Amino acid sequence: MILLRHGQSAFNLHFGATGRDPGIPDAPLTPLGHAQAEAAAAALAGASIHRILSSPYTRALQTAAPIARRLGLPVTVTPGIRERYSASCDIGMPRLQLALAWPALDFSAVDEVWWPAIEEPHGQFEARVALFRAEAAAWPDRDGMLVVSHWGFIRALTGRDVGNGEWVRLPPAPG
Repeated sequence: MILLRHGQSAFNLHFGATGRDPGIPDAPLTPLGHAQAEAAAAALAGASIHRILSSPYTRALQTAAPIARRLGLPVTVTPGIRERYSASCDIGMPRLQLALAWPALDFSAVDEVWWPAIEEPHGQFEARVALFRAEAAAWPDRDGMLVVSHWGFIRALTGRDVGNGEWVRLPPAPG
């Protein structure tokens, strides 16, 4: 399984420069973020990927899109791999708006409002990551999966800090 952090978002750009939350809900990719997504698509073109999961945040969907296009694969929108809600960029877009913006994607697994109303408690976030870890361990196709997610989710899953547009490969499933 490959865990890919989304490309640079407008939130990342402004927060990185000021250290303050710029108030950008569901922040889209910057031009650099789009270039990072294209670079990831080129770099991962030779990987044995046969399934793509993506968080419903726009920045993750925009990162997954060039990879899916290059590999000819659909993107499975998966709310459980979203970022921990702690900043303005973690306010998502309602399912109906996502479906209008991304008509080729299936949002049936996404509630209309799929992000928490308040900051997600750390224990609840850790439980969500643990559930994904347990479910993924049982998937027979896990080794050929690409998961497009976020810094906090990937860090909680692996203990590693991954920059925008960077990825980490999990060891193959035992057996």
